[in-house]
Amino acid sequence: MSSANLTRQETAARSAAVNVHEIRVELDLRDAQNPEQRGFSTTTTLAFDSSESTTWIDFIGESVDHVIVNDIEVPIEYDGARITVRGLAASNTAVIGATGVYSRSGEGLHRFVDPVDGETYLYTQYEPADSRRVMACFEQPDMKASYTFVVHAPSGWQVLSNQRVAKAEEADGVQTVELAPTLPLSSYITAVAAGPYHRVDGTWSRADQEVALGVLCRASLAPHLEADEIIEITRQGLDFFTDAFAFAYPWGKYDQIFVPEYNLGAMENPGLVTFTEAYIPRGAATDAQRGARANTILHEMAHMWFGDLVTMRWWDDLWLKESFADYMGSHASAAATRFTDAWERFAANRKAWAYQQDQLPTTHPIVADITDLEAAKLNFDGITYAKGAAVLKQLVAFVGAEAFFEGARRYFAAHAYGNTTLDDLLVQLEDASGRDVRAWSKAWLETSGVSTLWLETDSEGARMLVQSDPRPHRLRVGLYDLTDGRLVLHEQVELDITGERTPVALPDADLVLLNDEDLSYVKARLDDASLAAVRTALSTLPPLPRALVWSSLWNAARDGELPAAEYLEIVRRHAPAEENTGLLAGVLANAAYTIGHFVPAPQRDAERDAWLTATETAMDAAAPGSDAQLAWARAFATASAVSDAGTERVRALLDGEGPAGLPIDPQLRWSLIAASATTGNLSEDAIAKELENDDTAEGRTAALRALASRPTADVRSAAWDRAWSDHSLSNDHLDAIIAGVRAGARRDLIARFDDEYFAWIAGTWDSRSIEIARRLVLGLFPGTETTNAVDAWLAANAAAPAALRRLVIEQRDHLAREIRVRAAQ
Repeated sequence: MSSANLTRQETAARSAAVNVHEIRVELDLRDAQNPEQRGFSTTTTLAFDSSESTTWIDFIGESVDHVIVNDIEVPIEYDGARITVRGLAASNTAVIGATGVYSRSGEGLHRFVDPVDGETYLYTQYEPADSRRVMACFEQPDMKASYTFVVHAPSGWQVLSNQRVAKAEEADGVQTVELAPTLPLSSYITAVAAGPYHRVDGTWSRADQEVALGVLCRASLAPHLEADEIIEITRQGLDFFTDAFAFAYPWGKYDQIFVPEYNLGAMENPGLVTFTEAYIPRGAATDAQRGARANTILHEMAHMWFGDLVTMRWWDDLWLKESFADYMGSHASAAATRFTDAWERFAANRKAWAYQQDQLPTTHPIVADITDLEAAKLNFDGITYAKGAAVLKQLVAFVGAEAFFEGARRYFAAHAYGNTTLDDLLVQLEDASGRDVRAWSKAWLETSGVSTLWLETDSEGARMLVQSDPRPHRLRVGLYDLTDGRLVLHEQVELDITGERTPVALPDADLVLLNDEDLSYVKARLDDASLAAVRTALSTLPPLPRALVWSSLWNAARDGELPAAEYLEIVRRHAPAEENTGLLAGVLANAAYTIGHFVPAPQRDAERDAWLTATETAMDAAAPGSDAQLAWARAFATASAVSDAGTERVRALLDGEGPAGLPIDPQLRWSLIAASATTGNLSEDAIAKELENDDTAEGRTAALRALASRPTADVRSAAWDRAWSDHSLSNDHLDAIIAGVRAGARRDLIARFDDEYFAWIAGTWDSRSIEIARRLVLGLFPGTETTNAVDAWLAANAAAPAALRRLVIEQRDHLAREIRVRAAQ
């Protein structure tokens, strides 16, 4: 195992022996604008106590240049990831001078040059263990310290970190900025950003507290920054969480910065939250997109308490921050903002991620067994986020909202600026509620898998609720009648279910909706009569029941219990009437996936053409300028990449001949260009001309994808080779190349690379960063008709790194599901 892959056991031993107090980091970024300058100088001063004479300090970079321990320069013992320090006293100061490397993968200190104006932008991203790419540190969450950052940067740049500027000096075109010391933080949530960022300021105040707010982005994106709405959501969130948690926001300022080529949706660095620029649309955006952004803003804000103020001791308890933040993102959105449909979107879309992840052979309990950092990196998944949030919603119903928030308040008061485990939270929740929370924890946090629930009726009319993989559920059954063509609720029945079979007395109804109101985490099936009612009148249901039915249909299609053709027919009939664009976007994506993966090959072309027609018809029929029109237009562009039947209409849209009110904005235009390139209807010169008209970061990424999508063997071969071999590609550009290789589902062009894939992945995992390697392993996995090749690799590579094997096993399971579902049609 590489020494970069820290284990739970060794980090626990280090934190037992070492108590860190203060860390001062000095970064020299004055030459960052020089593309020939590969690295930057970083000097870290660490003040810590130690009960052992030897320990190690983490750093990954180009070189370690000097090590001074207690004022004595000592020999450098550095293996590329760990710096060994010896001869420690009870109290120590270590100074480590090193050279870090600017990142193009979104890990560590990422450097980006904006093609619009040539300006250079820097930002950091660390979770779970990449702060060591920027500074020498103790890279584990339970070794908190007060951090002071000093940054040398070009004059005129914004220089930001977790705290406000304490002092700044400027001379000869260089500024030296010292940021105020932080309160105790784990290394992975420290942050630095520097560059000529555009900034919008605001404030939030409550009683005697005033918090400075900042919203920042690249200068070239400033015209598209919806700063007023972002600041409004921020104020609403700070109001909500201040009341809910009874603990004043502790981190001084609240900057939010939108950064390019970001690996995540966002990151909760206290005082400097980072977001992907995807949340700044350059053109049209649906209200659902803005709702998703609001949800993410509130998710990250919840982390200021769950994760930053109180941090898990080790990554086993990652759920202590991510599950809570995911729950709070939806809860606060619905309770405090105009995006009151957050739980509907959660039920239909977010939980789908959890259900999918929980059916994989690599699923794990919410409270997971995380032995090392590679395992931690892969556990930022649908279990930790979406399933965790779903079962927390159950917990709130179980103990009551007031008891839940009172338990949270006690938890923060007891453990502020410290580290915790599962038991620390359960103690507070039990005391606040008087309920047996530990039994709930064992049933939901400490087990894995998802139950399926369905209704059976025997020959005498007796009814029974049956569940696979039995768990305790408190749920409601909704009984809906079909009246004048509409499904109308006439009764709800509340039930407790524990075992495999539960007799129930339910009145007759056209639709029996199990788990109405989405109170439990379970895949609820529709019986035959309910499915018939849904076929007739799905779109007449209220939003939350409609979301639950869409979810039930999708789960049944994925499991092969609802034939793909039937699922697609329901989508074509009812999706055009879907009023909630958040639900609609999920349904459209699921339909496209069904065609590509679950429809048997002989029927696939017919289903593709039917779907293309459906998307075009719905686009034309939608209200001009509506969110639905935009959603259907995007779906039409995607469908046009796998069906030649859309060629003429795509050309017309690119020529500006679209339905009234439809904005052909950069996102939609590049999707249409990609479709034309994938079907062989756009040349390299034509793509280059499009890029001339949109020579932006987004335009360059989209052009790369379009160029790699052209349907010739030579083009796909060159793209395949470049994905694996070109280490200069940024994370976004690598994704574009991978998408080009896979474009149009053209297995005939890339099947010849299947053996090469399995020859590449082990070496790639060893030689590339985990983020880049993960994208290659997942993105280029071959979509074969059997699992023979992947089975052979797994058998021959039993000793491969566990994290790599997990990814391959998961991809094998997805492939096996597709083969199984297609065979069942």
